[in-house]
Amino acid sequence: MSAMLTAVITTIQEPTPSVHGIIQALDRVNGSLLVIGDKKGPAKFTTPRSEFFSLSAQQQLPFTLSPLLPVGHYARKNLGYLIAISRHAPFLYETDDDNAPNRSWQIRTLQTRAQKLTPRPWANVYRLFRNDLIWPRGFPLDRVNDPATFVHEPAMPLETFECPIQQGLADLSPDVDALWRLLLDREFDFPPGQSVWLPPGTWCPFNSQSTWWWPVTYPLLYLPAYCSFRMTDIWRSFVAQRCLWELGRGLVFHPAEVIQQRNVHNLLRDFEQEIPGYLHNQQIVNTLTELSLASGPGAVADNLMRCYEALVAKEFIPSSELPLVKAWLADIAALS
Repeated sequence: MSAMLTAVITTIQEPTPSVHGIIQALDRVNGSLLVIGDKKGPAKFTTPRSEFFSLSAQQQLPFTLSPLLPVGHYARKNLGYLIAISRHAPFLYETDDDNAPNRSWQIRTLQTRAQKLTPRPWANVYRLFRNDLIWPRGFPLDRVNDPATFVHEPAMPLETFECPIQQGLADLSPDVDALWRLLLDREFDFPPGQSVWLPPGTWCPFNSQSTWWWPVTYPLLYLPAYCSFRMTDIWRSFVAQRCLWELGRGLVFHPAEVIQQRNVHNLLRDFEQEIPGYLHNQQIVNTLTELSLASGPGAVADNLMRCYEALVAKEFIPSSELPLVKAWLADIAALS
C-alpha cells in the first residue's frame, strides 16, 4: 500500500473512535495507516486505508530487529517505521490510537513557518501556548515553576525554518505526566496560536502522539525497548534532539492538531513507570549535551549509536538495548 502520507500507530484494541478519526483525515489526503499489533489485542483490523500487522506477521518481516523486540512493549512500533521506510515514504506521521485529528490538522511540510524562541536550557512549550500550570511529560519537575522556561513574546514575527521533526500538541487530554493527572487533572485545551521553533541547545521533551518526521531524521525514530512504556518516547526525544542539533536544525511545536480521548490508565502505575524520568531526565540530557558528535546528515546513524552507548555507560539504560540499536541501524542502512 503506497500513498502520499504514511501514518503509523500501535494498538492492542479494536479500532477506537480516534482511529476512525485518523482514517477520515487520511482519506482526505490520500494517506494510509500502518497498524502494529502485539500479543494482546485484535487478530485483524478491518478499517479502510489501513494495513494491520499482527504479532505473527511481524515475526515474518525481513528486518534484523524483528526477533529482538520484546513482546508487550510500545517499542514494537519501530517495525511500523521500518515498513514505511522500506516503502520509501517521503515523510512519516506517527500518532496513537487515542488521538483524533482536529479541524486544523493538516499535512505538514519540511519548510514551516514559526516563531523563533529565544535560547534557554529548557522550554516548557505547553506554557508558551497557554500560561497555566501545566508541563509536558518528561519535563524536569524542578523547572516547572521557573519563569525562564516559558517567557515568550507572542507578537514575535514568523520565520521560515527547515524542520525535519515537528510535534503537534493535543487538546482535551494533553500529554502530561502522572503527577499532573493525580493532582491537577482536568480537561485542557490550548488556544490557537503560532508554531514555535526551539533553537539548538534548548530542550523540551516531545512524544510519539502527533509527530512528523522527514528522511534525514528517520534513524532517530528508534524507540528504546529496555525502558518503561512511559519513558520510551521521551528518552527517544532527548536523543533525537541532540542529534538534530548536529544537523543545524531545531525542533518545531505546532498548536493543537489532535484531540486526545485518552485510553484508560492506572495513574499510580504510570507514576511508577515515570520515576526513572523524574529522577534522571536532567542527568540524561547532561550526558547527551556533553557528547562530542559529528555534524551533517551522514553522521546521524553514528551519532544515535554514540548517544545510546553513553546512556548505557551511565546505566540509565541496560546494555541489552545496544544489540537492538545496532539491528535497527543495520535495517536502516539496508533500506537506504
